Formats: sequence, C-alpha cells, structure tokens
Amino acid sequence: FYRTVRNFVAQFGINGDPKTNALWATGNIPDDPVKETNAPGTLTYAATGMPNSRSTQLFFNLRDNGRSLDPQGFAPIGKVITGMDLVESFYSGYGSMPPEGEGPDPGKIAAQGNSYLESQFPRLDFIKKATIQ
Repeated sequence: FYRTVRNFVAQFGINGDPKTNALWATGNIPDDPVKETNAPGTLTYAATGMPNSRSTQLFFNLRDNGRSLDPQGFAPIGKVITGMDLVESFYSGYGSMPPEGEGPDPGKIAAQGNSYLESQFPRLDFIKKATIQ
C-alpha cells in the first residue's frame, strides 16, 4: 500500500516485480459508470483523470469520498465486508506520493519494484497473498 493518506484512501496495485509490472503497463481498462458512491470501505480503481485510464491500481476509501470522487468518474467495484479495522490500520506516515507527500514515487516502484519500497519505505504494508473465492 504505497499511498495511504489518513482519512482519504489506501492505494495499491503496482507489481513488486518490474518485469511483471511492464507486462500490464499498457493494459488499460474502460471506464464503468458510477453506480455506487465512494463510501468508506469501497474499493475503486485509480485513474489518471483521462478517459479509460484505469489499470492495475486500486484504492480503498477510508472515508466518504463520494462528493469529490463520484463526479470525477471513480466507480467503486467492491466493498470491505469485514476487516475494515485492518484497512484503517495501514501505515500512513509517508502520506501521499510526491510532490504532495513523502511517499513512494510510482514511477520508481514500476522500475525498481519491491527493492525500492523495502529499502526506502520500510514501514509500508504489503499484500503477501490474495485469493478469490
């Protein structure tokens, strides 16, 4: 979770292996219509602000972000059912990415992977395994 901003979002989705990340670098996903609001605990694709710019990055809403994110086209795709306390406990000390915060640079994550994150940002939380049931 390279971008955890208290009372805003916890963002993830850049692969820790630069080779794997490169495979997905141009695999954008078409936009979905916003049918649900960006309420606390919803899972939403990140985007660049350009149409159809979603890719592998997602974020959990840590508060009600509907007023600001819904009009921008951020469409939630899931919701935390149990364990929101865990999501809210992700380390947020680095804040946002540069230049707004002291967090990791997404370009460096893509190019250098987990070695960059582990050496420069040792307090970040990582997903070690995920399954779909």
